[in-house]
Amino acid sequence: MKRFLICIAVALSLQSCNLLSAAGLSNAGQPTKEVPTDLTSTTANSAVNVDHSEWNALLKTHVSNSGLVNYEGFKKDRSKLDAYLQKLSGYNPGNDWSVQELLAYYINLYNAYTVDLILNNYPTKSIKDIDGAWTKASVPVGSRNLSLGGIENGILRKMNDARIHFAINCASISCPKLLNEAYTAGKINEQLDKVTREFINSDKNDISATNAKVSSIFDWYKKDFITTETPTIIDYINKYSTTKIKAGTPVTYKDYNWSLNKQ
Repeated sequence: MKRFLICIAVALSLQSCNLLSAAGLSNAGQPTKEVPTDLTSTTANSAVNVDHSEWNALLKTHVSNSGLVNYEGFKKDRSKLDAYLQKLSGYNPGNDWSVQELLAYYINLYNAYTVDLILNNYPTKSIKDIDGAWTKASVPVGSRNLSLGGIENGILRKMNDARIHFAINCASISCPKLLNEAYTAGKINEQLDKVTREFINSDKNDISATNAKVSSIFDWYKKDFITTETPTIIDYINKYSTTKIKAGTPVTYKDYNWSLNKQ
């Protein structure tokens, strides 16, 4: 995924990243709700239930099970993608939306507009080659304009569920894969669990009982993973990993491959 903070960290020192990251934090006044620890998937208790079936069909057609994207195929279906983007942008999310609807909406919004960004600059070798990829306010929502960085940092991260880091995709090889189905309020908890388990147990991490060489996502967003329930990165990873890492094992981080996630 990743995204605004990460791209700055690659280009600049970590200290500079911390100083500059505020540029991508604005939520432009959009609502955020904290995800409860006992989140359940439901379409109830929401003023709006968004139909993401158009996006679901596009993902099933143009994204492989491994998360690689057929951007040429998306180009041929540009009118369908544009219609879905226009539909999403026509909504004006409010506090009368459930936390489940907000999660699904903003994750799909981020992913769909990232695909749109790549198509607008295709062919490209990397999203990092696109000027202002995460900072330009190029995502219309109601009467406001958001940046991809704003959606991630100003909205989704403030909802306090670190699993979102494995749901949003930044069109790069080292990112968690783009799920080839749309996120929906009726399946959101199971979907977030699925992508988190898949990423942690994938080759994006090298894990054994005495080794923890993991994705740089766990370094860049460390504070999102450390809670009273999971006081260390190892604790968070062990919650989802099939191979349990021994407490006290040193954690190191893998280099990030920013090459485009194309088929």
